[in-house]
Amino acid sequence: MLLSTPTILGLCWLAGAGLTSAVPQVLSLEDHPRDQHVLLSSDKGMPPESLTNTHSLWSDRRQSQQPPGFVAFGDSYSAGIGTGVDGVEDECRLGSHAYPVLIFTDLAESQAPGTATFQFLSCTGSTTSNVLSGGDHSQVDKFNKSINADFAVLSIGGNDLGFFSVMNACIFRFYSFNSGSCETALQFVTDQIESSDFAQRLEMVIMEILDTVQWEKRPWFIITVTGYARFFSVETDECDNCTLGVWWQGPKLKRDVRQRMNDMVVAVNEKLRSSIDAVNSRFTTPKVLFVDYDAKFEGHRFCEPGVMEPAYNRTETWFFLVGGKDNNPNVTDPTPAPNATTVGIEYGASSKTLSPLSPLADPETCLGPAERSGDWGLLALCYMARAKRDYPSLEFTAEDVMIQNSMWYVPTGASVTR
Repeated sequence: MLLSTPTILGLCWLAGAGLTSAVPQVLSLEDHPRDQHVLLSSDKGMPPESLTNTHSLWSDRRQSQQPPGFVAFGDSYSAGIGTGVDGVEDECRLGSHAYPVLIFTDLAESQAPGTATFQFLSCTGSTTSNVLSGGDHSQVDKFNKSINADFAVLSIGGNDLGFFSVMNACIFRFYSFNSGSCETALQFVTDQIESSDFAQRLEMVIMEILDTVQWEKRPWFIITVTGYARFFSVETDECDNCTLGVWWQGPKLKRDVRQRMNDMVVAVNEKLRSSIDAVNSRFTTPKVLFVDYDAKFEGHRFCEPGVMEPAYNRTETWFFLVGGKDNNPNVTDPTPAPNATTVGIEYGASSKTLSPLSPLADPETCLGPAERSGDWGLLALCYMARAKRDYPSLEFTAEDVMIQNSMWYVPTGASVTR
């Protein structure tokens, strides 16, 4: 996905004297001194009211001698694209500031050296099919059952619905005249959200994760599912004459379009919430928690009052802007936990900065591989290369920005599409 959140979700660890392991507990989002947003209990170390019956199960976890660990599943919102890279990047675009990485850093620092474990299975562009077993690049099939997992984090759904098609048709117009109509794209997403198939697939993903970790043997295991944040402020009409289109004279960010896209996000979150409720209704104690961090984005969306878009250098915008900087240059990387044990992170392909007209985005051959990958960045590059091929007179809105910045980090492995 092109959009990712530099806001950090953390976990509050329920600890006691002499405890050798930690238990995740979730309730509300609060500010953390390290500029993280931490999930805290409302009652100082006691489970939330809705989870009171699980307290004894968590007590069972305290008696376990196994080191704590967790696994991250899902799309780019948990993969962390746009949160920085450490010089190398694989096809999943795993970010160095992705919230699962920061959660693990905190967890590892609280444990004996080399004991905490983490599997980073999230992948940019993933759909529910990519999480479910038997699918292409199945994340569940990659889960290492030999390591401990006390909880999972999951972000999923946006790619199933066609978020990219909406962003392409209504906002960026990567494929220029061939990008389709905004109205058609929005209606498609609306139809998908309202379909029973989408809800069923969400429930299947959650149930399969629970079954894969053998929840009966781990009654304390819990999944935290993150929602999505509304993209735009609609408080002002200052943005009505602004555009984020990549080509000259792109579509204007009219308030009604911004509102409809925000409504789409709210509807997705409600569907996630209802699917989670449906899963929890099958168990005597809740197994899944929904994390709605949208309110934390107030003041940090596109088109905030007094901001003229595109604001490439505005670090207070918490979405990744096409052509903008990958990460806040004034924030240093988190110190890696020296006692961390990571599983499932394999960085291999070197990355380089590309122009959309780079040979790696060959308009004749790029479309199939880009569509199969599900990677919004690759697809955007391909669309732009094809648009320039079809309409040579097209001009970039801001060519110097579009070419030099980190939206266009693409693994060298993409050269196979040449």
